[in-house]
Amino acid sequence: MNRIIFADNLDALGTLPDESASLIYIDPPFNTGKRQERLQLKTVRDEEGGDRTGFQGKRYRTIKIGSTGYIDTFDDFLGFLEPRLAEARRILRPDGSLFFHIDYREVHYCKVLLDSIFGRDSFINEIIWAYDYGARSKRRWPAKHDNILWYARDAENYIFNYDDIDRIPYMAPGLVGPEKAARGKTPTDVWWHTIVSPNGKEKTGYATQKPLGIIERIVTAHSRPGDLVVDFFAGSGTVGEAAGRLGRKFYLIDNNPDAIRVMARRLVRFDVELINADGIVQEDRNQPKSLFSL
Repeated sequence: MNRIIFADNLDALGTLPDESASLIYIDPPFNTGKRQERLQLKTVRDEEGGDRTGFQGKRYRTIKIGSTGYIDTFDDFLGFLEPRLAEARRILRPDGSLFFHIDYREVHYCKVLLDSIFGRDSFINEIIWAYDYGARSKRRWPAKHDNILWYARDAENYIFNYDDIDRIPYMAPGLVGPEKAARGKTPTDVWWHTIVSPNGKEKTGYATQKPLGIIERIVTAHSRPGDLVVDFFAGSGTVGEAAGRLGRKFYLIDNNPDAIRVMARRLVRFDVELINADGIVQEDRNQPKSLFSL
């Protein structure tokens, strides 16, 4: 059974059996010292007081209908992460992997912590997710990438479905010939992928939502159909979406009511068990708006 669990992730992780997950992907708060927030907006026709012009010159007014977010500040970020990462290693299968998504502010400190928990030999790759969107600083090189650290439970034995990886175009197809150019190449450790478009169909309205394409690549390459995939900073539920679409089971854990609401709506088409902080199963899975009476 797939599960969405509304609880402190350290408590919830303690209930999972040893060596039960093939893949863990987490996108913890980046410790930016700011509130991460995304506004939810809608537009209505308003020829008199409209604040924007649309198709054929018609005027529209923007209305704020809500927001989602959380405070991204920790006094002891590594102390917060350490017991959770230790639990992550415990629940990984012998051939399982952890993918840890962070940014330039904390990645160096987090890698040292992960080395101490998994062992330096278990570090396999640092993946750079590069994008080109948003404001550009005039005082330094604009930061337009995130870091994803890959650790295997066993550096000599881990799932890596190379033949299933999606292919991307060659940057210079004329240098490789028509056959190779048509087939494309497998990605390197630098992944160019746009962020979730603020106006796209994929968006959920949840702050810091990550693109489905990035997560599907990880789930495809590092788990098998029927395997369990865990995300204990689940946010908007992208890991659940990717796992469900690819025939994997998923456990998603978060203690943010906004995240639970978004996930419940987004993943209702999958066979999902909704569990609150007291371990009580939500009776009606088809009524996400009333989830846990929030």
